[in-house]
Amino acid sequence: MLLTTQNITESANKLSEIAPPEIIFDQIKNLSLADIGQQLFTWALSFGGRLLGAIVVFIIFRWVIKRIKRGLARRMEKKQNSALIPFTRNLVSIALNILMIFVIIWILGIETSSFVALFASAGIAIGMALSGTLQNFAGGVMILVFKPFQIGDYIEAQGKAGTVKAILITNTILLTPDNQTIYLPNGSLSTGIITNYSRQEFRRVDWNFSISYGDDFDKAKTVIRDLTGNDSRILNEPAAPFVGLHKMADSSIVIVVRAWVRTPDYWDVFFQMNELIYKTFEEKGLRIPLPQLDVHIKQ
Repeated sequence: MLLTTQNITESANKLSEIAPPEIIFDQIKNLSLADIGQQLFTWALSFGGRLLGAIVVFIIFRWVIKRIKRGLARRMEKKQNSALIPFTRNLVSIALNILMIFVIIWILGIETSSFVALFASAGIAIGMALSGTLQNFAGGVMILVFKPFQIGDYIEAQGKAGTVKAILITNTILLTPDNQTIYLPNGSLSTGIITNYSRQEFRRVDWNFSISYGDDFDKAKTVIRDLTGNDSRILNEPAAPFVGLHKMADSSIVIVVRAWVRTPDYWDVFFQMNELIYKTFEEKGLRIPLPQLDVHIKQ
Protein backbone atom coordinates (compact mmCIF):
# COMPACT_ATOMS: atom_id res chain seq x y z
CA MET A 1 0.00 0.00 0.00
CA LEU A 2 1.39 3.41 -0.97
CA LEU A 3 1.87 6.02 1.73
CA THR A 4 0.41 9.44 1.00
CA THR A 5 1.15 12.76 2.62
CA GLN A 6 -2.24 12.62 4.33
CA ASN A 7 -1.45 9.19 5.87
CA ILE A 8 1.88 10.41 7.21
CA THR A 9 0.29 13.55 8.71
CA GLU A 10 -2.46 11.53 10.42
CA SER A 11 0.11 9.08 11.89
CA ALA A 12 2.24 11.93 13.23
CA ASN A 13 -0.80 13.57 14.86
CA LYS A 14 -1.76 10.30 16.60
CA LEU A 15 1.79 9.87 17.97
CA SER A 16 1.74 13.45 19.22
CA GLU A 17 -1.50 12.78 21.07
CA ILE A 18 -0.09 9.65 22.74
CA ALA A 19 3.29 11.09 23.72
CA PRO A 20 3.76 14.76 22.87
CA PRO A 21 7.43 15.67 22.37
CA GLU A 22 7.37 18.26 25.12
CA ILE A 23 6.23 15.66 27.69
CA ILE A 24 9.03 13.25 26.72
CA PHE A 25 11.56 16.08 26.89
CA ASP A 26 10.31 17.18 30.31
CA GLN A 27 10.57 13.62 31.65
CA ILE A 28 14.17 13.27 30.49
CA LYS A 29 15.03 16.74 31.80
CA ASN A 30 13.55 16.00 35.23
CA LEU A 31 15.68 12.83 35.67
CA SER A 32 18.52 13.37 38.10
CA LEU A 33 22.02 11.98 37.69
CA ALA A 34 21.25 9.56 40.52
CA ASP A 35 18.21 8.24 38.64
CA ILE A 36 20.20 7.85 35.44
CA GLY A 37 22.99 6.11 37.35
CA GLN A 38 20.47 3.81 39.03
CA GLN A 39 18.97 2.86 35.67
CA LEU A 40 22.42 2.21 34.19
CA PHE A 41 23.42 0.17 37.25
CA THR A 42 20.25 -1.94 37.02
CA TRP A 43 20.87 -2.58 33.33
CA ALA A 44 24.55 -3.38 33.89
CA LEU A 45 23.63 -5.74 36.74
CA SER A 46 21.16 -7.59 34.54
CA PHE A 47 23.41 -7.75 31.47
CA GLY A 48 26.52 -8.40 33.58
CA GLY A 49 24.92 -11.52 35.00
CA ARG A 50 24.09 -12.77 31.54
CA LEU A 51 27.60 -11.92 30.34
CA LEU A 52 29.15 -13.78 33.27
CA GLY A 53 26.94 -16.77 32.50
CA ALA A 54 28.01 -16.67 28.85
CA ILE A 55 31.69 -16.66 29.88
CA VAL A 56 31.14 -19.63 32.20
CA VAL A 57 29.33 -21.54 29.42
CA PHE A 58 32.17 -20.75 27.01
CA ILE A 59 34.78 -22.13 29.43
CA ILE A 60 32.71 -25.26 30.14
CA PHE A 61 32.07 -25.91 26.45
CA ARG A 62 35.77 -25.58 25.60
CA TRP A 63 36.66 -28.04 28.37
CA VAL A 64 33.96 -30.49 27.24
CA ILE A 65 35.06 -30.25 23.59
CA LYS A 66 38.67 -31.09 24.52
CA ARG A 67 37.54 -34.04 26.66
CA ILE A 68 35.30 -35.41 23.90
CA LYS A 69 38.05 -35.10 21.27
CA ARG A 70 40.53 -36.92 23.51
CA GLY A 71 37.98 -39.62 24.32
CA LEU A 72 37.20 -40.16 20.64
CA ALA A 73 40.91 -40.41 19.82
CA ARG A 74 41.52 -43.03 22.54
CA ARG A 75 38.49 -45.11 21.52
CA MET A 76 39.46 -45.06 17.84
CA GLU A 77 43.06 -45.98 18.64
CA LYS A 78 41.78 -49.05 20.52
CA LYS A 79 39.67 -50.01 17.49
CA GLN A 80 42.66 -49.33 15.19
CA ASN A 81 40.76 -46.65 13.28
CA SER A 82 43.63 -44.17 13.24
CA ALA A 83 42.51 -42.74 9.89
CA LEU A 84 39.26 -41.51 11.46
CA ILE A 85 40.88 -39.68 14.37
CA PRO A 86 41.77 -36.28 12.79
CA PHE A 87 38.65 -36.28 10.58
CA THR A 88 36.21 -37.05 13.41
CA ARG A 89 37.90 -34.70 15.88
CA ASN A 90 37.63 -31.77 13.47
CA LEU A 91 34.01 -32.59 12.61
CA VAL A 92 32.94 -32.89 16.27
CA SER A 93 34.82 -29.70 17.16
CA ILE A 94 33.02 -27.70 14.46
CA ALA A 95 29.57 -29.02 15.47
CA LEU A 96 30.09 -28.36 19.20
CA ASN A 97 31.48 -24.88 18.60
CA ILE A 98 28.40 -23.97 16.54
CA LEU A 99 26.18 -25.28 19.37
CA MET A 100 28.20 -23.23 21.87
CA ILE A 101 27.63 -20.04 19.86
CA PHE A 102 23.85 -20.56 19.86
CA VAL A 103 23.79 -21.26 23.61
CA ILE A 104 25.79 -18.10 24.36
CA ILE A 105 23.48 -16.03 22.14
CA TRP A 106 20.47 -17.42 24.01
CA ILE A 107 22.03 -16.64 27.42
CA LEU A 108 22.77 -13.06 26.38
CA GLY A 109 19.09 -12.64 25.56
CA ILE A 110 19.63 -11.99 21.89
CA GLU A 111 16.80 -13.07 19.58
CA THR A 112 17.95 -16.38 18.11
CA SER A 113 15.50 -16.49 15.21
CA SER A 114 17.26 -13.63 13.47
CA PHE A 115 20.61 -15.36 13.97
CA VAL A 116 19.21 -18.62 12.58
CA ALA A 117 18.07 -16.78 9.46
CA LEU A 118 21.44 -15.04 9.25
CA PHE A 119 23.32 -18.33 9.60
CA ALA A 120 21.08 -19.96 6.99
CA SER A 121 21.70 -17.16 4.51
CA ALA A 122 25.41 -17.19 5.26
CA GLY A 123 25.46 -20.98 4.91
CA ILE A 124 23.92 -20.80 1.44
CA ALA A 125 26.36 -18.09 0.35
CA ILE A 126 29.36 -19.90 1.80
CA GLY A 127 28.17 -23.19 0.31
CA MET A 128 28.03 -21.66 -3.17
CA ALA A 129 31.43 -20.02 -2.71
CA LEU A 130 33.05 -23.15 -1.28
CA SER A 131 31.46 -25.79 -3.49
CA GLY A 132 34.91 -27.27 -4.11
CA THR A 133 35.57 -27.49 -0.39
CA LEU A 134 32.23 -29.22 0.19
CA GLN A 135 33.12 -31.66 -2.58
CA ASN A 136 36.41 -32.37 -0.82
CA PHE A 137 34.55 -32.88 2.46
CA ALA A 138 32.19 -35.38 0.79
CA GLY A 139 35.22 -37.08 -0.75
CA GLY A 140 36.80 -37.42 2.69
CA VAL A 141 33.64 -39.10 3.99
CA MET A 142 33.68 -41.51 1.03
CA ILE A 143 37.32 -42.38 1.67
CA LEU A 144 36.66 -43.10 5.34
CA VAL A 145 33.58 -45.20 4.56
CA PHE A 146 34.96 -47.32 1.70
CA LYS A 147 38.61 -47.26 2.86
CA PRO A 148 40.53 -47.54 -0.44
CA PHE A 149 43.60 -46.83 1.69
CA GLN A 150 44.56 -46.29 5.32
CA ILE A 151 47.23 -44.40 7.19
CA GLY A 152 50.59 -46.05 6.54
CA ASP A 153 49.67 -47.38 3.08
CA TYR A 154 51.88 -46.55 0.10
CA ILE A 155 49.62 -45.31 -2.70
CA GLU A 156 49.79 -43.67 -6.10
CA ALA A 157 47.06 -41.22 -7.15
CA GLN A 158 46.70 -38.03 -9.17
CA GLY A 159 50.20 -38.56 -10.54
CA LYS A 160 51.72 -38.58 -7.04
CA ALA A 161 53.01 -41.45 -4.89
CA GLY A 162 53.82 -41.65 -1.19
CA THR A 163 52.92 -43.01 2.22
CA VAL A 164 49.60 -41.84 3.66
CA LYS A 165 50.32 -39.83 6.82
CA ALA A 166 46.87 -38.34 7.54
CA ILE A 167 43.31 -38.20 6.18
CA LEU A 168 41.83 -34.79 7.01
CA ILE A 169 38.42 -33.22 6.36
CA THR A 170 39.30 -31.81 2.94
CA ASN A 171 42.61 -33.40 1.95
CA THR A 172 44.91 -36.37 2.39
CA ILE A 173 48.59 -35.95 3.26
CA LEU A 174 51.26 -38.09 1.56
CA LEU A 175 54.95 -38.32 2.44
CA THR A 176 57.14 -39.18 -0.54
CA PRO A 177 60.26 -41.40 -0.29
CA ASP A 178 62.43 -38.27 -0.64
CA ASN A 179 60.60 -36.66 2.33
CA GLN A 180 58.29 -34.27 0.49
CA THR A 181 54.82 -33.59 1.89
CA ILE A 182 51.98 -33.67 -0.65
CA TYR A 183 48.39 -32.53 0.00
CA LEU A 184 45.83 -34.22 -2.26
CA PRO A 185 42.22 -32.89 -2.30
CA ASN A 186 39.80 -35.60 -1.19
CA GLY A 187 37.25 -34.73 -3.89
CA SER A 188 39.43 -35.65 -6.86
CA LEU A 189 41.11 -38.41 -4.84
CA SER A 190 37.83 -40.19 -4.11
CA THR A 191 36.71 -40.10 -7.76
CA GLY A 192 40.07 -40.83 -9.39
CA ILE A 193 42.20 -43.94 -9.85
CA ILE A 194 44.12 -45.04 -6.75
CA THR A 195 46.85 -47.68 -6.75
CA ASN A 196 47.38 -49.10 -3.26
CA TYR A 197 50.71 -50.94 -3.10
CA SER A 198 50.25 -51.92 0.55
CA ARG A 199 46.78 -53.48 0.50
CA GLN A 200 47.82 -57.01 -0.53
CA GLU A 201 50.03 -59.24 1.60
CA PHE A 202 52.16 -60.36 -1.37
CA ARG A 203 53.60 -58.61 -4.43
CA ARG A 204 55.31 -59.93 -7.52
CA VAL A 205 58.76 -58.62 -8.40
CA ASP A 206 59.62 -58.46 -12.12
CA TRP A 207 63.12 -58.21 -13.58
CA ASN A 208 64.50 -58.12 -17.11
CA PHE A 209 68.13 -59.21 -17.61
CA SER A 210 70.02 -59.19 -20.91
CA ILE A 211 72.82 -61.48 -22.13
CA SER A 212 74.71 -61.60 -25.41
CA TYR A 213 73.61 -63.86 -28.24
CA GLY A 214 76.80 -65.87 -27.93
CA ASP A 215 76.31 -66.61 -24.20
CA ASP A 216 74.84 -69.81 -22.76
CA PHE A 217 71.15 -69.15 -22.17
CA ASP A 218 70.64 -72.28 -20.01
CA LYS A 219 73.61 -71.32 -17.85
CA ALA A 220 72.11 -67.88 -17.25
CA LYS A 221 68.77 -69.45 -16.27
CA THR A 222 70.52 -71.79 -13.82
CA VAL A 223 72.40 -68.89 -12.20
CA ILE A 224 69.18 -66.91 -11.74
CA ARG A 225 67.26 -69.90 -10.35
CA ASP A 226 70.03 -70.65 -7.85
CA LEU A 227 70.12 -67.04 -6.64
CA THR A 228 66.35 -66.72 -6.27
CA GLY A 229 66.11 -70.15 -4.64
CA ASN A 230 68.69 -69.24 -1.99
CA ASP A 231 66.86 -66.07 -0.91
CA SER A 232 64.43 -66.90 1.91
CA ARG A 233 62.38 -63.77 1.17
CA ILE A 234 61.40 -65.13 -2.24
CA LEU A 235 58.34 -67.36 -1.83
CA ASN A 236 56.92 -70.39 -3.62
CA GLU A 237 53.36 -69.19 -2.97
CA PRO A 238 51.23 -67.86 -4.63
CA ALA A 239 53.63 -69.15 -7.34
CA ALA A 240 57.20 -70.38 -7.62
CA PRO A 241 59.82 -68.10 -9.23
CA PHE A 242 59.61 -68.03 -13.02
CA VAL A 243 62.57 -67.60 -15.40
CA GLY A 244 61.99 -67.47 -19.17
CA LEU A 245 63.09 -65.95 -22.45
CA HIS A 246 61.21 -62.69 -22.79
CA LYS A 247 62.33 -61.56 -26.24
CA MET A 248 65.20 -61.53 -28.70
CA ALA A 249 66.19 -57.90 -28.98
CA ASP A 250 68.48 -56.29 -31.54
CA SER A 251 71.64 -56.67 -29.46
CA SER A 252 70.72 -59.13 -26.71
CA ILE A 253 68.57 -61.93 -25.39
CA VAL A 254 66.21 -60.61 -22.69
CA ILE A 255 65.43 -62.93 -19.78
CA VAL A 256 62.36 -62.23 -17.65
CA VAL A 257 62.29 -63.18 -13.96
CA ARG A 258 59.15 -63.11 -11.80
CA ALA A 259 59.09 -63.90 -8.10
CA TRP A 260 56.63 -63.39 -5.24
CA VAL A 261 57.63 -61.71 -1.97
CA ARG A 262 55.88 -60.20 1.02
CA THR A 263 54.91 -56.61 0.34
CA PRO A 264 57.29 -55.06 2.94
CA ASP A 265 60.23 -56.93 1.31
CA TYR A 266 59.49 -55.76 -2.24
CA TRP A 267 62.05 -53.01 -2.74
CA ASP A 268 64.84 -54.66 -0.75
CA VAL A 269 64.55 -57.84 -2.82
CA PHE A 270 64.28 -55.88 -6.07
CA PHE A 271 67.46 -53.84 -5.60
CA GLN A 272 69.55 -56.51 -3.89
CA MET A 273 68.74 -59.15 -6.51
CA ASN A 274 69.61 -56.69 -9.28
CA GLU A 275 73.06 -56.20 -7.79
CA LEU A 276 73.60 -59.88 -7.00
CA ILE A 277 72.69 -61.12 -10.50
CA TYR A 278 74.88 -58.47 -12.12
CA LYS A 279 77.94 -59.49 -10.08
CA THR A 280 77.29 -63.22 -10.55
CA PHE A 281 76.93 -62.80 -14.32
CA GLU A 282 80.32 -61.09 -14.33
CA GLU A 283 81.87 -63.94 -12.34
CA LYS A 284 80.35 -66.63 -14.60
CA GLY A 285 81.44 -64.92 -17.80
CA LEU A 286 77.95 -63.94 -18.85
CA ARG A 287 78.15 -60.61 -20.58
CA ILE A 288 75.55 -57.88 -20.37
CA PRO A 289 75.79 -56.44 -23.89
CA LEU A 290 75.81 -52.80 -24.87
CA PRO A 291 73.57 -51.62 -27.72
CA GLN A 292 75.25 -52.48 -31.02
CA LEU A 293 74.79 -51.02 -34.48
CA ASP A 294 76.36 -52.52 -37.59
CA VAL A 295 77.25 -50.03 -40.33
CA HIS A 296 77.86 -51.30 -43.89
CA ILE A 297 79.80 -49.01 -46.21
CA LYS A 298 79.36 -49.56 -49.92
CA GLN A 299 82.36 -48.77 -52.09
